[in-house]
Amino acid sequence: MKKLNFRLTDKQIRFAVIAGIVFLILLFVDQITKAAAEAIDVKQNEYFLGIIRLWATVNEGMAFSFFSQNYTAMVIITILTVFMIIGIAVLFFTIFKKNPPAQVCLAIIEAGAIGNLIDRLYFGHVRDFLDVSPLHFGICNPADFYITFGAIALVFIILFIGPSSMFPLKKSWREEAKRLEAEKEEKKKNRHD
Repeated sequence: MKKLNFRLTDKQIRFAVIAGIVFLILLFVDQITKAAAEAIDVKQNEYFLGIIRLWATVNEGMAFSFFSQNYTAMVIITILTVFMIIGIAVLFFTIFKKNPPAQVCLAIIEAGAIGNLIDRLYFGHVRDFLDVSPLHFGICNPADFYITFGAIALVFIILFIGPSSMFPLKKSWREEAKRLEAEKEEKKKNRHD
């Protein structure tokens, strides 16, 4: 079994600090906007551009209020969220440590997951205030957007961006992927000789 390598180069450390700053800014924006919407109990009648309005509410469940009346399910989901947060941090410093775009996506997802976890642990519910019902998403918050868009971008990066992607878009990435694969095969061959 291959061991996880947590050692980082100076460049990787600098980028981890930048991603950490992005994470902290997004987490701050999430928490401060939730607090402001809750404090003024904002309720707008009109949708801006027909798609979004401010409507403060609470969600005692998970997405789309699933399990809102099921305390046991929410405890299990909260525990799973903590494990997911730890898993994202491990991925950031291991598998994706050489992939800065993926690390940015992980930092964005982490900010959303921790933002909603803070709400759930401190308040017992998640504070929502962005009503995008015309888009069939219901009422959500910045953390929900972070998780959704971060995950979509991460999948796109894993599939198409960089030499380690499954289907590299650029010719130079495909060539580098072939070179890296050849080096890997050569090392494997040398170990067996």
